[in-house]
Amino acid sequence: MEVQETRVQTDRVLTIPNILSMARLVGVPVFLWLILRPEFGGPKSDGWALLVLLFSGVSDYLDGKLARRWNQISSLGRLLDPAADRLYVLSTLVGLTWREILPLWLTAALLLRELMLLVMVGILRRHGYPPPQVNFLGKAATFNLMYAFPLLLLSDGSGWISSLAAIFGWAFAGWGTTLYWWAGVLYVVQVRRLVRADATAD
Repeated sequence: MEVQETRVQTDRVLTIPNILSMARLVGVPVFLWLILRPEFGGPKSDGWALLVLLFSGVSDYLDGKLARRWNQISSLGRLLDPAADRLYVLSTLVGLTWREILPLWLTAALLLRELMLLVMVGILRRHGYPPPQVNFLGKAATFNLMYAFPLLLLSDGSGWISSLAAIFGWAFAGWGTTLYWWAGVLYVVQVRRLVRADATAD
């Protein structure tokens, strides 16, 4: 994570990148409903859930790329993009853990990292700094997890495709979790340096 403030190009709300981010946010409850339907007596809708995740991944790539190319980086977009990322991660964790596809220890590890980040954001705000910006390492972690989750969902079946999905899904989950924590630790180090610098200045 980066703590430095980046220059905001526009304050417009209805830009293409922001609309894509808003659509991703709308897809979060839809995805959660699709993945949990079998737990409440409904039919399996894993195929539709995978399509929602695919849309999320594509739109996540496009909104940042288009915002930079069209000079439509905005303060709203800087909030929507990481919010959508985290909500998809959290909703997928809830759904896959509920269906016992993900073990509790992995869910706990990822949720603990999110809790740590929230604490750091609170510390930053108390010192007058803005929320963190997503950097390459954090994005790489999210991309790994967003590959892992649909593959693990696909592994909840039988046949060679499910077996292959499980192998690659757990590989992406391992890399994603490691990078997620790595980015979090680096962020804690940066926050600590800022707090020390403020204490020294005072």
